[in-house]
Amino acid sequence: MHNDNETKPSGLTGAIFWIAIAFSCFQLITAAFSPLSSQVVRAIHVGFVILLVFALHPPFHRNEGALRTVGKVLGWTLGLTGFVFSLYHWVFEADLTQRAGELIPLDWVIGVVTIALVFEAARRVMGWGLPIICGIFLAYGLFGQYLPGALAHRGFGVDQVVSALGFGTEGIYGTPTYVSSTYIFLFILFGAFLEQAGMIQLFNDFAMGTVGHTRGGPAKVSVISSGLMGTINGSGVANVVTTGQFTIPLMKRFGYSSAFAGGVEATSSMGGQIMPPVMGAVAFIMAETINVPYIAIVQAALIPAILYFVTAFWMVHLEAGRKGLMGLPKDECPNPWTAVRLRWYLLLPLVGLVVLLFSGYTPLFSGTVGLGLTVILIFGAAVLTGVQGLALRAVFWVLLGLACGGFFAFGVGTFFVLAALLVALTYLRRVGADARALAVQALVDGARHALPVAIACALVGVIIGIINLTGVAAELGGHIIAIGRNSLFLALLLTMVTCLVLGMGIPTIPNYIITSSLAAPVLLELGVPLIVSHMFVFYFGIMADLTPPVALAAFAAAPIARESGLKISLQALRVAIAGFIVPFMAVYSPALMLQGGGALATAYVVFKALIAIGMWGAGAIGFLFGPLNLLERLAAIVAASFLVAALPMTDEIGLAGVVAFLAWHVWRTRAARRSTAA
Repeated sequence: MHNDNETKPSGLTGAIFWIAIAFSCFQLITAAFSPLSSQVVRAIHVGFVILLVFALHPPFHRNEGALRTVGKVLGWTLGLTGFVFSLYHWVFEADLTQRAGELIPLDWVIGVVTIALVFEAARRVMGWGLPIICGIFLAYGLFGQYLPGALAHRGFGVDQVVSALGFGTEGIYGTPTYVSSTYIFLFILFGAFLEQAGMIQLFNDFAMGTVGHTRGGPAKVSVISSGLMGTINGSGVANVVTTGQFTIPLMKRFGYSSAFAGGVEATSSMGGQIMPPVMGAVAFIMAETINVPYIAIVQAALIPAILYFVTAFWMVHLEAGRKGLMGLPKDECPNPWTAVRLRWYLLLPLVGLVVLLFSGYTPLFSGTVGLGLTVILIFGAAVLTGVQGLALRAVFWVLLGLACGGFFAFGVGTFFVLAALLVALTYLRRVGADARALAVQALVDGARHALPVAIACALVGVIIGIINLTGVAAELGGHIIAIGRNSLFLALLLTMVTCLVLGMGIPTIPNYIITSSLAAPVLLELGVPLIVSHMFVFYFGIMADLTPPVALAAFAAAPIARESGLKISLQALRVAIAGFIVPFMAVYSPALMLQGGGALATAYVVFKALIAIGMWGAGAIGFLFGPLNLLERLAAIVAASFLVAALPMTDEIGLAGVVAFLAWHVWRTRAARRSTAA
C-alpha cells in the first residue's frame, strides 16, 4: 500500500458510482445506529435499488444513436421516480400509519407506480421468469374470486391489494426486504471488503498448496476455494464469477473438458449459500420467517454443508481417476502455510464474526463488527506502510486491538471513529492511496452485488402478500397433504420436484419463499421438524440452480468456460447428484442437522451419509478403485438407496450390500490388473 496517487476505482462511473456509494453508506448507517424506522429503511432500500437498476439497465441500451439516448433519459426518469416515491414513506410516515390501509389519491399513485417499477426492475435484472410467476399471483389476488371450486377466494378490492403490497409489511416491504435491507446487504458488503483486501488470493493459494498436487488437483482446488469463499459471501453466482476466473482455466489446462470444469465450479460455488458462517440470503430470511435465532440455522446447515462439499470433492476425485488425470507438479503449487502467514490477519474478522454469532449476538451486530474489523485491518496495514521496526508495529496492532475492544462499551460507533482516525493518518503519512481506493471500490461492489438479491426480495413480497391475503397456501397445502398423507417419501419427492421446476425460472430466494410457503407446513404436519423441513426446501432451491435446462450458476460459468450453459449444467448435475441424498437422510434422521438424537446418533447418521455418498458417487461416475461395469454401478446405487431409506432393516441391508459390492469390485479390479500385467 504505497501508491500515493489517489485514483478513482474502476467499475461504475459518474453519477451511478456515487449513488452506489451513497446506497452502501445509507445501509451502513442504518444498520449501525438505527436512526429510521424499519418500514422507512425498507422503502428507501427499495428506492435505491430501483434507481440503480434503471440507471444500469436503461431501456433501449442495446440500440445506438438517438434511441439509446432516449433510453438513458427514460431510465434515469424511472429510477429517480422510484427513489423519490420511496421517500414518501419517510416524509409522511405518521400519516400513513394513521390511515393504515385507507388510500388517498396520492397513495394510489405511489403504490401502483412503485409496484410496477419493482416488476420492471426485476425483469431487467433477472429476466421474465420471476415477474411472470409474481404476476400470476397478483392476478389471482385481483380476480381469484372468479375461479371454480376450492381455489376461489372471497374477493378483494384493488385498494386492498395495493395497500397490502405497496404499504403493508407483507408486500414488497415484507420480511424478505427487511432481511435484504439489514443482514444481507451488510454481509455482502463484508464479503466485498474481504475480497478487495485479498481474501480470494489467500483461499486460492491455500487450496492450491493443499490439494493442487493430488489426483484431480485443479478440480479439487475449485471445490475448496469456492467452499472457503462461501464462508464470507454466501453468493453462488458471485463465487462462480470470482473464483471461476482462476479455477476453470486451470482445470481445462490439466485435461478436464470445458463442460466439466464449468460444472465443477458451478456446483462448488452454489454450495457457498449453505456454508456457515455467512450463508446465503435465504438463511437470514428463513430465520426471520420461522422465528428462530440465526445461529440455529447455522448449526442445522453445518453438517449438510460439509457433506455437500465432500460430495463435490469425491466426485471430482472419481472423475480424475476415471480419466487418469493427475495434479499439478508439487513445485508449481504454493506453500499453503506461507499464504496463511502472509495474510493470516484477514481471517480475524471471520473468526470474530463466528465467535460473536456463537456467543448469542445478533447477525446484524456480528456482521457490523466483522465489517468494522475488516476496515480497521485494511487501513491499519496502510498506516504501517514503510514502518520497519517489529516492536513498533507490534505495539501499534496491540493498541489498535485494545481500541477495537471499546465497541463492547461504546457500541459499533467505535469502529467508525477508529476508521476515520486511520484514514486521517494515511493522509498525514501520505500513504495508503490504494487502501482508500480499495475501500471505495468495496462500497461500490457491495451495492452492485446486492441489486439482484434486493430486487428479488422486493418482488417476491408480492407472492407473500397475496398468499397471506387470500390464504391460498392452506388450500394448496391441504391437497399436497392428501397426496402425501400415506407416504412421507412421496411428499418429499413432490417438494423436491417443485423446487427444481421453479428453479428453472427464478433464483434461490424466491424459490425458497414460494416452496416453503406451500410445502414446509405440509412437511411439518407430516412430522418433519420445522428447521429440517425448511432446510430441505433451501437445499433443493440451491440444486435448482444447477439442474438443466435453465441453471443460473451454469450459465454464469459459460462465458468463462467457453461452453454452452446447458452442457455445463448437465455436468454440474453429475457432480452434485450424490448430494441429492443428503436432505432426504436429514428428514429421516434429523440428527444429521443436529435436531435431537445426541452425539452418537449424529455420528452414526454422518457415517451412513458418507458411505451412501461414496457409493452413489461411484455408481454415477462409474469408477472406484477401477472402472465399474453396469451391474456394479447399479449395485452401488441400490446399496446407497437402502442407507437413505431409514426403515426397519434397511441400514443392515444397505451396509451388507456395500460390503458385498466392495469385495466383488476389489476382487474383479485386482483380477483385471493381474490379467493386464500378464
